[in-house]
Amino acid sequence: MNNWKIQVLDRTLAAAGLVALSPVMAVVYCLGQRETGSPIFVQERVGQHQKPFNLYKFRTMAPTTQSVATHMVDANAVTPLGRILRKTKLDELPQLVNVLKGEMSIVGPRPCLFNQTELIEAREREGVFAVRPGITGLAQVRGVDMSTPQQLSKLDAEMIQHFSLKNYFTFILQTATGKGAGDRVKS
Repeated sequence: MNNWKIQVLDRTLAAAGLVALSPVMAVVYCLGQRETGSPIFVQERVGQHQKPFNLYKFRTMAPTTQSVATHMVDANAVTPLGRILRKTKLDELPQLVNVLKGEMSIVGPRPCLFNQTELIEAREREGVFAVRPGITGLAQVRGVDMSTPQQLSKLDAEMIQHFSLKNYFTFILQTATGKGAGDRVKS
């Protein structure tokens, strides 16, 4: 899944995306600056081979919100702008910088937090950490989030096992068109 051809494709698409979407990102940044005074959210995440890296996102919650998985945070912590960013997935755009740096892929398992031990253990068993984490993937388009670690890990492993260039572009297209948004599957 993480061969050099995909890395070149990832970086090419990330660079093109950053250039093409820079006006949108500038507007979101300015709106976020006005709303919270801190529009960029940086959080340490678990990367390939469990190496830590700093993930970048547009802030969707109050700056004082505890650093835990999203499903563990009170929905009231999400700001008005944050609700729009999450619904449109615009909060994910700064992760294109992570892709350019080679820390992430556009398609791959969503990177978890180091305090999500149950998910880390399940992903270890499934061999998920052998690949770079991604902005989107099979679990995201199916609406499965990190609140279901076993189910998520199995979908991540399935995505890795059946990875193809067709699936790469399918997941990107499905994410861009809103598949899985707001349809979180809980077990």
